[in-house]
Amino acid sequence: MRQLKTLIVDDEAPARSELRYLLERIPNVQIIGEATNSTEALELIKALNYDLILIDIQMPGLSGLDVVTAIKELPNVPAVVFVTAYGEYAVKAFELDAVDYLMKPIDEERLTHTIDKVDKRLSGVQPAAVVKQDVRQEKSVIDIERIPVESKGKTLLLPMRDIVYISSRNDIVFVHTADNTFITRFTLKTLEERLASKSFLRVHRGYIVNLRHVIEIVPMYGRSYVLKVRCNQQNEIPVSRRRGQQLKAMLGM
Repeated sequence: MRQLKTLIVDDEAPARSELRYLLERIPNVQIIGEATNSTEALELIKALNYDLILIDIQMPGLSGLDVVTAIKELPNVPAVVFVTAYGEYAVKAFELDAVDYLMKPIDEERLTHTIDKVDKRLSGVQPAAVVKQDVRQEKSVIDIERIPVESKGKTLLLPMRDIVYISSRNDIVFVHTADNTFITRFTLKTLEERLASKSFLRVHRGYIVNLRHVIEIVPMYGRSYVLKVRCNQQNEIPVSRRRGQQLKAMLGM
């Protein structure tokens, strides 16, 4: 079995200890270093060839995002997993080609799945379609007007009316309002079912849109569309050809 030479980077000792404890329970992880700040992390990464770095984002001095940006110039760039209490940096993290983005407190099953993704990436194997572990979550959703999302280590109950759209990337589900982006532990399929009787529509395999926030529908080649929404971040959402007819029916087009 391949041993993943791993570096833990976090300025908080309890966080490093918890992560080390969980990683030591995974057979193919070999922890060969810990760093307490960004400067120390950069020195270790340049000195040794790590397979994997698990790194916090908010640290004194350079952030975890800055560290990962800096190491992109190295000849052997390790796989990166961000471990943080803040959901708002997830989009930037995946732009830096992170394998995953884990929210504190860390779920052991989620971490094990992440290590499997790292191993597959380093082995050049495409991961299979993700099978969500928490089936109970799929069956126990209560029909209320709020969606639980993660923000700065806390769970917020976000009113559905404030949601502009929901997207999925690298097995992470993001909930977007006009001004902010949050992470939710629900799957896109669960949210599609939960929001079916509302003003939401699954317009693409990676997107659910609140039609109340759509301001323009742009026809595209091949009978597909792009929706323009009220959002300060990504404001154009693709609509697949298969979902185009359903969209037109819901909007009375």
